[in-house]
Order: sequence, then structure tokens, then C-alpha cells
Amino acid sequence: MDHSLIFLSPLPPRRAAMCVGKCTRILGPCLLTLGVLSIAANVLLLFPGWAWKYLADGHITKEAKAMPGVWGGGIIVLLAATHITAVGWRYSGNIFGSGPCLHYRVFPSQVFLSIVLSMLALLGSAASFIMSGVGLTNGPFCLYNTSSNELDYGPRWGYPFVDPNSQTFDSSLWSTCLEPVGIVTWNVCFFSMLLLISACEMVLTSLQIINGCFGSLCGFCDGK
Repeated sequence: MDHSLIFLSPLPPRRAAMCVGKCTRILGPCLLTLGVLSIAANVLLLFPGWAWKYLADGHITKEAKAMPGVWGGGIIVLLAATHITAVGWRYSGNIFGSGPCLHYRVFPSQVFLSIVLSMLALLGSAASFIMSGVGLTNGPFCLYNTSSNELDYGPRWGYPFVDPNSQTFDSSLWSTCLEPVGIVTWNVCFFSMLLLISACEMVLTSLQIINGCFGSLCGFCDGK
């Protein structure tokens, strides 16, 4: 027996593959959770104060009606996360994480698809992040009293915080909105949640893209 073969053991690649496979099985469920939370936060933005009438009347902030948290940080991320989770557990042997190890080269298309979906999820979460930031900065669409020097003086629907002299984050001005009640707090809360969720999604999808590239080199096999 040639003892020099001992030094050619594939231990480092198998260790790398173990890391890649485990990383995939962690990132997938995390993205699934974030995708569901993103959809929930955006849907709640459509029903300020738990009321339906504002959505029916069209009195909803335009960034909320665009639903970036549903299609961007939600559905696209969930599609990627579902595939990532399935691939991660499949390459561990089976859904219970036991059994013979399957080498990644048997299914190269799934590794490539995982990277592509992760890229789309990254774009979707980035869109959600940007639109949520705009919605948070511009403030909510609400009924407010206009100033006396305006032609249509009196209560009207609009965006009072778009005015450079009005700041959404100045809580002393939040009473400017007469209806829906508490709309500024509602929008600040859920748009901030969408910002945080989409930021986390961008980080995790970026990690998965890197992880997928390593997976195409080392495989997802855990060396079992």
C-alpha cells in the first residue's frame, strides 16, 4: 500500500462541503421566516388601525399599496428559501439528515438554480428596502388640515410630511393626521419592520450566493 496516498485524503474538501451544506440548511429556514414576516408587515400596512374602509376607499400610502414586502421581500424570497431549504436537506442524505450522502455533481442544475433564485431574492429584498425607506421618509397618506394660505383650505387627503418643514420622525407633529387614527405610528412601526426584515434578507441572500458558489466547487456532501 502506498502510504503517500494518505496525504491525498479529501478531508479538507469534505469539511468545506460539510460547512456549505449546514450553512444552506440554516439560511433556508431563516429566509422562510423572514419572507412570511415581510408579507405580514406589508399586509398590515394596508389596514391601518385594523380598519378595512381606508383600503376600500383608496386612502392608503402608495408605498404600502405597491406591496414591496409581499412580492419583493415576500414571495420571491419564499421561492428562493423553499428551494434552498430543499436542496440543503436533500444533500444531507434525506429530510431527516441521515442516509447515504449524495454528491452535488449529480444535480448541478439545482446548485445553479439556487444561486439564481438567491440573486432574484436579493433584488426583491433590495426593492422592498428602498420602497420601505421611501414610505417611511415621505410619511403616510392621511386626512389633515391644510394651512390657511392654501386655496383649498380645510381637511384633505394627502401627504403632509412630504413638506420639507414637516418631519415624519418628529412625534410632536404626528397629530397633524386626523384620520386614520394613529396612522403615523402605524406606518413608522411597520415600515421600520420592513426595512429591518429586508436588510436581513439582503445579508442572508448574499451569503447564500457565496455559499452556492462554494457549493459548486466543494459540493453539499456532509461526508457521511
